[in-house]
Amino acid sequence: MDPELLELQRQLEAAQSARSSVRLSERNVVELVQKLQERGIIDFDLLHTTSGKEYITSDHLKHEIKMEIKKQGRASLVDLSDTLGVDLYHVERQSQKVVADDPTLMLINGEIMSQAYWDTVTEEINEKLQERSQIALAEIAAQLHIGSELTISILEPRLGSIVKGRLEGGQLYTPAYVSRITAMVRGAARGITVPTNLPSVWNSLQQQLQDMHGASGVSVEGSFFQSIFNGLLKDGAVLGSIRAGGQWTPAVFAHAQKESVDAFFSQNSYIGYDVLQKLAIPQPKQYLEARYPDGIALDAVFVHPSVVDMLDTAVGDAIENGQWIDSLSVLPSYITGPDATKILSICPSLQKAIKSSKAVVFGESCVFSSVFIKGIFNRLEKDMDSFGIRHSVGQGRPVNMNLGSEHKTGSGQYSDTKDLGDNETSSTGVSSDRGSKKKRGKGTGSTKGGSLEKDDDNEESIPVKGKKAHRKNKDAGSSGDVKHGGKKAPEKKKDESSNIFPDELIEQKVLAVVPELEELSGSDDSNAPLKLLSSHLRPMLVDSWMKKRNTMLSGNAERRRRLLDNLQKQIDEAVLDMQLYEKALDVFEDDPATSGILNKHLLKSMGTPIVDKVLITLDKDRKLKNGVEVEDSEEEHVQLTTADRTSLVKDLPGALSSKAQALIEALEGKRFDSFMDALRDLLEESGLTFKKLDKRLERTMLHSYRKELTAQVSSENDPASFLPKVVALLFLQAYNKALQAPGRAIGAVITLLKDKLPESTYKVLADYHSTTVKLLALQAAATDDEEDCTSDRMREKKEDLEERLMPELKSLVLGTSKE
Repeated sequence: MDPELLELQRQLEAAQSARSSVRLSERNVVELVQKLQERGIIDFDLLHTTSGKEYITSDHLKHEIKMEIKKQGRASLVDLSDTLGVDLYHVERQSQKVVADDPTLMLINGEIMSQAYWDTVTEEINEKLQERSQIALAEIAAQLHIGSELTISILEPRLGSIVKGRLEGGQLYTPAYVSRITAMVRGAARGITVPTNLPSVWNSLQQQLQDMHGASGVSVEGSFFQSIFNGLLKDGAVLGSIRAGGQWTPAVFAHAQKESVDAFFSQNSYIGYDVLQKLAIPQPKQYLEARYPDGIALDAVFVHPSVVDMLDTAVGDAIENGQWIDSLSVLPSYITGPDATKILSICPSLQKAIKSSKAVVFGESCVFSSVFIKGIFNRLEKDMDSFGIRHSVGQGRPVNMNLGSEHKTGSGQYSDTKDLGDNETSSTGVSSDRGSKKKRGKGTGSTKGGSLEKDDDNEESIPVKGKKAHRKNKDAGSSGDVKHGGKKAPEKKKDESSNIFPDELIEQKVLAVVPELEELSGSDDSNAPLKLLSSHLRPMLVDSWMKKRNTMLSGNAERRRRLLDNLQKQIDEAVLDMQLYEKALDVFEDDPATSGILNKHLLKSMGTPIVDKVLITLDKDRKLKNGVEVEDSEEEHVQLTTADRTSLVKDLPGALSSKAQALIEALEGKRFDSFMDALRDLLEESGLTFKKLDKRLERTMLHSYRKELTAQVSSENDPASFLPKVVALLFLQAYNKALQAPGRAIGAVITLLKDKLPESTYKVLADYHSTTVKLLALQAAATDDEEDCTSDRMREKKEDLEERLMPELKSLVLGTSKE
């Protein structure tokens, strides 16, 4: 040894054995160390231990950490901190440096592990594996208190060297065990002859292993079986194909599939997709398209081009011979309607015929030649009168086929110039009245409520005044075209024309002409060939019917004009008479009971006939406008019931119907003035004129009425009929107003005339009235038992009236009238 070194050892030993004369406290030592650090004499880091009584350098700490790792192979940082008595923070810092300097070490999850440690651990794992044939990674990870990923990363580099086994699906297997499983998988795969789901095969193998080894036996994951199978398939040990989801099709089965498909298709020239599905062929359409490029893929079947050629020939023959054909009768029964449609779409002769309008396809499979359809149409056209179209239109609301050509004129009248084909400006005859310059009042006719045959040629029409008429005239010019014309008219015309010939009716007629088409009908299928044929024929029938109808309408236009002209004349007469008699009602305003009786009497005697006449005429005009045959019967008056009037009103169009309904309600009311207003509204809505009674015309009519009434009173000999006439004449003389009063209102009128008549005239009139009432009472109360007595009294009363009171009253009344 170096003498110098020996000397130093000797001096150190002497120093250590010598007794110190001065002892330092721990505080002095700490201060001394700090002083040395301040002066730079100690130029390295000093670390405190956890006890605080010792200093340790970083290098020494690193050295101790390495010693601990070398001793154990695996050390936790927390355990190192406790063992070395140094704070965990310093241990972590120095451990990171140690691991960084030594590539054989690793720091994971707060632990330092060496490769030598893992080599030892894997040797132990290999020993267990050889004993048990299989070990789960989860078990190894639990024993070593590490994660599964770390376990895999440690084992994989050592497989085949230290660890004699195979890692698969989270399990470690020995080579012998892998060979055994491989043999089982190979045998199972080669034993399969039909498409099979591999997971179910793996489940069977797992169950077999459990039966062999019991519950404590080795469990094998399905992924291990699949991995072995994939290797066998790649090496060619098993033959076949596998699809996503683990569906395995053996090569022997695929060969049998091809032979079955080829045999069926060559024999039948078609094959259904369901046949391939039964053969377990996935995506049959794509399979057939790839195998037979010349074939035709349809929705449910795959056909050979010869099927199209066969159908094309049959369809061509049917078209040339002017017949029809159902392609389903030619095609194999396996082919359905949608597929038949596709085949027809690629038939050359049919497509050529469709382009040249020689054929039409109805439904999915039926082809009709245009010649055949034309033949059906010709037979239906000849038999069109038996369709009952006129009857159906007349019974319900008529179908208006000319809405686009009809509109209201400014005066509220209907203009039918397009239908008439002439220059008529009105169908009511009003325009002819405007030019009349004849004298007024020359002939006034009868003023009875039942007479409506008054001549209108001598009277001038007076326009109806008031806000309502002005508003209608103003609105007619601006809204008439919108109401009856414009873009919506053709659409409405089309919708209404579709109701003339219902498809059901055409179907019945077609079946009557061609019974063989009954097999094409389908009650619930709107696409049934017969229904489509009927829909195809309907526009042709409608067009034919329209031509006949327009011909009829041109003839009906003149009849409509005459009908409305005649109605206007009767309305003019009746309206003037009603206005004349209406003025007498003002006299009875203070007597509500009598006023009510007179109002109802006028409504019944004068209002009812004119309402019935207007409604019947408007209904005839509606029918004529819609081409419905109407008899030219000239009836004086037809008494209608309320139900009859309501039925006629329902058939009138729109606003006219509501106005007519209001008139019926006013007729059944109690006010004659309300009835006159409703009548005026209806006439304006229908385009007819409401002639107003002016003062001059009123005087003329009253003069004629006085002369006629005076003549009737003078010539009347019946006591009962004489009374209302003489009372009406006296009322006219007293109030200068025409009166129509029923028998039960005569007494009230006579009472009203008391102050207007001379006392003698009134007395005779009152006696005549009371005697007449008694005579009528005796006639009503006469019975067989009292016949003789009653007859004598009746005879006395009648003789008194005829011989005394009637002549005396005539003398008084007629004398006054002459004066």
